[in-house]
Amino acid sequence: MAGGGEALGGGGKQKRGKAGKRKSKKRVGFRLDMTPLVDITFLLLTFFMLTTSMITPQTMEMNVPPDLEAPVEVRESELLTVRVRKDGKVFYNMGKDAPEPVTLKELHKVIVDQNVNLKNRCIVSLKADHEVAYGVFIEVLDEIHQCEPDIINGLKANGINERQRKFTVAPMDVKDSEEIAGL
Repeated sequence: MAGGGEALGGGGKQKRGKAGKRKSKKRVGFRLDMTPLVDITFLLLTFFMLTTSMITPQTMEMNVPPDLEAPVEVRESELLTVRVRKDGKVFYNMGKDAPEPVTLKELHKVIVDQNVNLKNRCIVSLKADHEVAYGVFIEVLDEIHQCEPDIINGLKANGINERQRKFTVAPMDVKDSEEIAGL
């Protein structure tokens, strides 16, 4: 009884009457051609792949300089150091000044002001404790990165049209940890 049998009008024995008086109905064959459906599916797939906007990952480019044998000379008056303690608190200082605690919004203003006041000669150094949460470190790094449009606008207002970004990420040493430990 494969294929439906008597219910679909296929050949089988008659239930009533004399055998042979009725002719058995022949089953009408039905065939569905899938070729056009496959073609339409691929056309739709291609259309949607080409018309949707691809989401590009938001990444920050960081160029790592080659290893230098000679140390780089930096004026302390142009060095803004941002430190992140293991509990997530952020501190900053210019040169040899004492570190001061700061929030991320205040840090934004400090970085912009120092870059504009020093006429694009400020070097920002980010130092984080090795036990600081990764999310906190990224928040501080993002805040430093988000200062760029404001710095550029401030520099243009002072007649400087070219921005030379100077930034470094360095490990926090024992001396840095001791300076911010009691604050």
